[in-house]
Amino acid sequence: MTSGGALARRLGLSDAIVIGVGSMMGAGVFAAFAPASAAAGVGLLVGLAVAAIVAVCNALSSAQLAAQYPTSGGTYVYGRERLGHWPGFLAGWSFVIGKTASCAAMALTFAHYAVPDEYTKLAAVAAVVVLASVNYVGVTRTAALTKVLVTLVLVVLVGTTLVGLSAPTRLPDASASIDHGWYGILQSAGLLFFAFAGYARIATMGEEVVDPRRTIPRAIITALAIALCVYAVVAVTVLAVLGPDQLAASTAPLVDVVTTAGQSWAAPIVRVGASLAALGALLALIAGIGRTSLAMARNRDLPRCLSAVHPRFAVPHRAEITLAVVVGVLVLTVDLRGAIGFSSFGVLLYYLIANVSAWTQAPDDRRYPRPVQAVGAVGCVALMATLPAPAIGVGVAVLAVGVVYRCVRLRRAR
Repeated sequence: MTSGGALARRLGLSDAIVIGVGSMMGAGVFAAFAPASAAAGVGLLVGLAVAAIVAVCNALSSAQLAAQYPTSGGTYVYGRERLGHWPGFLAGWSFVIGKTASCAAMALTFAHYAVPDEYTKLAAVAAVVVLASVNYVGVTRTAALTKVLVTLVLVVLVGTTLVGLSAPTRLPDASASIDHGWYGILQSAGLLFFAFAGYARIATMGEEVVDPRRTIPRAIITALAIALCVYAVVAVTVLAVLGPDQLAASTAPLVDVVTTAGQSWAAPIVRVGASLAALGALLALIAGIGRTSLAMARNRDLPRCLSAVHPRFAVPHRAEITLAVVVGVLVLTVDLRGAIGFSSFGVLLYYLIANVSAWTQAPDDRRYPRPVQAVGAVGCVALMATLPAPAIGVGVAVLAVGVVYRCVRLRRAR
């Protein structure tokens, strides 16, 4: 089956939850805490709470929309249906560019933990090629591999936290968070939002979920709750053991936790866990971006050739091959911390449109009160506005490229 082909419904509730959790673990625990600490110091704990509140509101809006529109594409589809073609396009394009940056960040995170510095780029590209190949042969294999990765990562995180409890604490008084100001705290929240952004990944795969109206909302909320608990425990541990200054400078915070606690023997285990976490997140990212690209290509908001579905494996294979090529190029040039900020910009805009879309739903389709969507929308705007200036600038520029492309395409179609 080629252009316009249907995807098969093969994912159950546990599959959906695991894909959501797997999308978050690598991003948050192993990549986002250091830049958040640089922005807010110990105030990153407040930033984590702010990011969680915004994420909860976004998750509820996404769940409400996914129940009404259980198809591939996520907010790209919701925006088109509720607000019009242009808002839908902006949501889809924001997701694609933001999550493409996330793919590069996760590939580099894996490489930094797994191999010596001189082989980082090569290993990152290899990871992209291998995991794109896994996605190519079917979404059920994606879910199965993600389950294994998530289980191993959670075991490593629990062990690291227990080791950290044996170390002397270096956490300053909570009032120290004031030194960075609310701007720094909000900036840390925007960076930490990167860690939560995987919770609704399953909504982009709505065409492959069994009983989507029931499964998708439950999976989104459950995955977010699990990740939030893990993040809170790990954030307190790394801050208590390393202190905000050492955490801000660290490239491998959890490795530094076990080393500081005098348990250097555990460092290789943590490195393996970090590598697996990054691979799990990258695996789910490739799947989610492929499905959103499929939905956009079906509506000609991306080249029509990307809408092809493989006749045997029932996956958007051309979209995923294209993504793998683009990410492979990015990892050769991207900076990990800059990629986090750029990704957060795109994803926050995506969820802003999701909240506005959910606000417009009719009473019969509404599961949650409108103040939830209002808090989510305002939170997205506030976190976008306080991201690092380079991330905002690059985000706006790449967003403009997409707008120009669509304008040219619409003019030629007349």
